[in-house]
Parts: sequence; C-alpha cells; structure tokens
Amino acid sequence: QVQLVESGGGLVQAGGSLRLSCAASGRTFSSYVMGWFRQAPGKEREFVAAISWSGGRTNYADSVKGRFTISRDNAKNTLYLQMNSLKPEDTAVYYCAGRSTWPRPESSKYDYWGQGTQVTVSS
Repeated sequence: QVQLVESGGGLVQAGGSLRLSCAASGRTFSSYVMGWFRQAPGKEREFVAAISWSGGRTNYADSVKGRFTISRDNAKNTLYLQMNSLKPEDTAVYYCAGRSTWPRPESSKYDYWGQGTQVTVSS
C-alpha cells in the first residue's frame, strides 16, 4: 500500500519551466519503479517518463525527450519531473505512479497512482 501526492502544477507560458514533485508514503519508496503520466481532457492517458529503483535507468516518451528530466530522492521519498521548454501541447493533468518491476515501464499498468496536478501551458 503506497500513497502518492503530486504538487507543483500551475500555469506557465510556452517556453517556460516547471518542476513537479510526488511525495510517497506507506511503503518503502526505494523499492518501486516510478513513472509520470499525463492526460488531457478527452484524450487517453499518456506515458511521460519512468525511473528505476536506484535512479540509474530512465525512459522517456519521444515527445518529451531533451525537455523533461525525471529524478528521485529516495532519502526524501520524493519523485520529481523537471519540465523545460514547455509547449501548449504539454497541457494536461500529470500523475505519478509506482510499481514493483522495471520491464516495459511505458506501460500504464502501474499499481499505485496519485491524484494528479494540473499543468497549463499558454501560447
């Protein structure tokens, strides 16, 4: 049983930056693969990025490579998503998620999900 709470969303101009955080509690945070997903109104939930237990391996959607950076601080039980060069098409509710294993981290089949935080990028 893991609880995840996102924060850091808001309104930003195109080209700007934003950092999202996800605080974990209830279980050992370092034991989980963590990911970020996003969902715009009327659209399917979309994979954004994932990170392994140790932080040594990451995976990104093609749409965010070179712009977004996923990281984790296991001592603080916190996951981060640094978003740079934001575009209007990045507008969505962003969710953090956790699961036990690494294979195919782009899959949406995660065990635990946060409540989401809204990111709006204006043009």
